[in-house]
Amino acid sequence: MLFWTALSLALSLRLALARSGAEHSPSHQPPQGDLLFLLDSSASVSHYEFSRVREFVGQLVSTMPFGPGAVRASLVHVGSRPYTEFTFDQHSSSQAVQDAIRVTSQRMGDTNTGLALAYAKEQLFAEVAGARLGVPKVLVWMTDGGSSDPVGPPMQELKDLGVTVFIVSTGRGNLLELSAAASAPAEKHLHFVDVDDLHIIAPELRDAITDAMQPQQLRASEVLSNSFRLSWPPLLTVDSGYYVLELVPSDKLVTKRRQQLPGNATSWIWTDLNPDTDYEVALLPESNLRLLRPQHLRVRTLQEEVGPERIIISHSRPRSLRISWAPALGPESTLGYQIQLGPLQGGSLQRVELPAGCNSTTIQGLTPGTTYLVTVTAAFRSGRERALSAKACTTLGERTREPRPEARPPEP
Repeated sequence: MLFWTALSLALSLRLALARSGAEHSPSHQPPQGDLLFLLDSSASVSHYEFSRVREFVGQLVSTMPFGPGAVRASLVHVGSRPYTEFTFDQHSSSQAVQDAIRVTSQRMGDTNTGLALAYAKEQLFAEVAGARLGVPKVLVWMTDGGSSDPVGPPMQELKDLGVTVFIVSTGRGNLLELSAAASAPAEKHLHFVDVDDLHIIAPELRDAITDAMQPQQLRASEVLSNSFRLSWPPLLTVDSGYYVLELVPSDKLVTKRRQQLPGNATSWIWTDLNPDTDYEVALLPESNLRLLRPQHLRVRTLQEEVGPERIIISHSRPRSLRISWAPALGPESTLGYQIQLGPLQGGSLQRVELPAGCNSTTIQGLTPGTTYLVTVTAAFRSGRERALSAKACTTLGERTREPRPEARPPEP
């Protein structure tokens, strides 16, 4: 419990404490984009929790500018089947969106989030649902942490299409799965918070959402230790010109990299980068029809992600094992560890969550004389993870000492 409390506080305050992955000049333009809220409306959520989440979503949109040239919002329920509460083109003012959220009712049913995500992908890019071409797309998933079907593949499809994914979990959930589902880096896009404390993260999350919907702006996302994605709105067409991207590391010891892209391109991933390094990025639109100003951005890659390289099994007992690993990584790049242990011949698994900085734990309640497979997984702030496995055996039984023979008095 202490770990999850500390993690919630760290994730809520991370932007104030962590270095920014991408820096750019503040824009004076209002946000413009399609914002889709995905609400867990299933029976796994209590009516009280749903009402607090509904209140929080209304609070998020209260100060956002809505309209054809600004933000448009849609709300989709997660249940046995996805259900659209309202489409992007249904409400054109902040008050109308808030009123629609206020009267939203819980749908109940199963928590089929994967099905709802596939449905959300269609809504985000369907003109019949009021979606617009060429504007940023943002998904905010409100969840209690669980799902009846897989969320990884449909969520990755959304991110591959350039959708920025924010996740707010009001339950414990699976840290590794949610970190992988959110846009990278996870510390900017994933929040763990109690349902009664949602108001604490509202200003930060609202700013992050509006930042992701800034028009005519070169943006960096999915920042990792060795790569990041660049995206920009369509400024050209394939017939009107082309783009030139330039990448210069801060140390100036590496040659400038250049990449030419066709006029219909809106994203590019720079790879093979150095960890923990500042890069200056320039987007140069080249057109004979009109003059377009270059756009500039500074991006800092994350620290190198080094997973567990060695597992040590010690203090083997009939019903317990001590598991240690190295190296122990701090909170700068790591969210925490998951220790998974199960009998090699099959059986129930044990899982333990530990915070960053820990490098050992003792697992109790094991079976004597049994071989186990131990897996230590490091969850990084980028949303990625690395794991290492080893075998471990419990002893057959407690050692017993044979009674010493009674001392006999010497014979006369």
